[in-house]
This record gives sequence, structure tokens and C-alpha cells, in this order.
Amino acid sequence: MDNYRFHLEKYHRGSKTVCPECRRKACFTRYIDESGEVDFPPHVGKCDHENSCGYHYTPKDFFREHPDESDSFRQEWKPQAISPIAPVRQPSFIDSAVIQRSLSHYDINPLYTFLSNTIGRSNTEKLFKLYQVGTSRKWRGSTVFWQVDSNGQIRTGKIMGYNAKTGHRLKVPHPHVCWVHTELRLHDFNLCQCFFGEHLLIRYPGKTVFIVESEKTALITAHFMPDGLWLATGGKNGCFNGNAIRVLVQRNVVLMPDLGATEQWKQKASMLANVCRSVSVSTVLEDMATDEQRARGLDIADFLLMEDTPQMILQRMIERNPALQNLIDTFDLELVDAGQE
Repeated sequence: MDNYRFHLEKYHRGSKTVCPECRRKACFTRYIDESGEVDFPPHVGKCDHENSCGYHYTPKDFFREHPDESDSFRQEWKPQAISPIAPVRQPSFIDSAVIQRSLSHYDINPLYTFLSNTIGRSNTEKLFKLYQVGTSRKWRGSTVFWQVDSNGQIRTGKIMGYNAKTGHRLKVPHPHVCWVHTELRLHDFNLCQCFFGEHLLIRYPGKTVFIVESEKTALITAHFMPDGLWLATGGKNGCFNGNAIRVLVQRNVVLMPDLGATEQWKQKASMLANVCRSVSVSTVLEDMATDEQRARGLDIADFLLMEDTPQMILQRMIERNPALQNLIDTFDLELVDAGQE
């Protein structure tokens, strides 16, 4: 065990915790990084009850589902060894028929439900169509954020579970996130991520490109601030690499980091400066945020939704009096936003 960088923590008093799957006490052992560089989330580990529970979430599973964490760590499952330089592999793609089948069943899509109750169903439909957001039956209904590149080819899709009422990600008993290529068990799949929304760059060549971290945030900001083109990296480091940023050549780009990530994203700006026509890092959130908001790591979408939208107010009225929904459906009534013409 000592020869491996990532291994199960050696037993000591108090080292075994509650299993995130079966919820039994003192039976779960976490994985640790021998070098101390990676602090795995608490659900990365193994349950002692192999037959009755069988939960085993390995570091390899973690890095496969979080490829933006670090490419280098994913190669270190065995002791250090010198290996020949491998030839450059081309990106793998997913058949377009797969994405087309997912663009439906929005009645079980929790993020679709949340956004419909927040900004209205018609606006949500437009966003899902524009960004090609799909639905998966995993976890009894989840959202698929497809990564479609500037050539219209599908790099992969990220499947994420959400709470339909709050719009927050499901993280208990473990983060509800996985990848389409993993679920399809595609053999020897070479994941090369692109920006979420990248396929829109050709459609809107004159728009300033705003880059955020979360795909959900890109959707929300695209609704409230449609003059810009909103893309998402899908993670702190997701698409900040030399290959992915080439699509931003000669574009005006503004980075919109989450609270607490501004300094890290300023370091990324120098990489983009050699490609983009202009690049800047917005500090508007840092300038206006409270200490409590910084501690929570809020993003621009959180601020946009702090004020109740008319649709949110209507939804609360319907929850208090369900008959109101029947009235709306019977007479095909539509909520009009006073701020729109």
C-alpha cells in the first residue's frame, strides 16, 4: 500500500466514518493522497460491508468525473515509472442521435422545473433549445449539459442532479454528477472538454463573450443579460487550456469568476491575452459582496436571483392555492413582465 500515492487511510481510532450509501457508522474508510496535495471529498472511499452495501468510490472514479481537477493526478495510479511519450490522441465524440434523444422529457428535469418557476416556462424552453440542454433518467430525472464544440461535434455531456425547488445541486449522500461517455461505457473514450455553449460562437460572432464557471449560471445570465454571449468552463479549470481557448481567437472576452476565485482567474487571463482581441476579469462581485457571501462562494447567478422574479412570486401563490394553476391553464393566461415591452 505504501508504494501507491492514493490509498485507503490506514486504520486508527476514529478513522472510520459513516458510509454515504448505507449510512452505517464506523464502516467507511476514506482514500488519502500520500503526497498531501489532494484532499478528496468525504465520499471518496470504501465501505466495509462489501456484500450488503458494496459502496466503493475510488480516486480514479473521482478524477474521471472531475477531469478539470488536474490531468496529471489521473496518471498516478501506479508507482512512478518512466514511460514512452504517447502520440497525441484526437478527441472522441458522441453520436448526434444521443443528444437528440435527450432533448425531451423536461417534466422530469429538475433544473427545467426550477427555471420554469423562476423565469417562466417559455423562457426556459428557449434557453434549453439554444444551449441544447438535455434530460437523463438517472437519479429519477437529471440535467445533461452537452458540450458541443464550434464544429458542432459533441465532446460529451455532464449529467447533474438538482433540487427542483431550490435549483441547488444534489450533494447528499454524494455529489450527483457523472458523464455521458461514462454512462454509455464507451471504450477508450478520449475526453477533450470544450466550453459549454461553444457552438454559439459562430452564431453570434459580434457579441462579447462572458465566461463563468457553472453551466446553470450561464443559462441564468443568458436570460437576464442577453446582450453578451455566456459560456461556462464547467469547473474551476475546466476549459482553461491551450487547446480549448483557441476558439476565442480575436474575441472580446470578460471572465466572471465566482467569489473567492478572482485571483486564480486573473492568472488565467494572461493565457487568454495571447489569443483574444481583449480580455478582462470582472471584479464587480468582489466589490459588492459581503464577507458572508464570499464565504459561500456565490456567483453572478446567485445575485441575479436574490430579488424575486414575477414568476417566482406567482409560483408561491400557486403553492398556497393550487386552484390558481387550473385558472391559468383553463384560460391560457400568461404572466407579463412589466419590465418587458
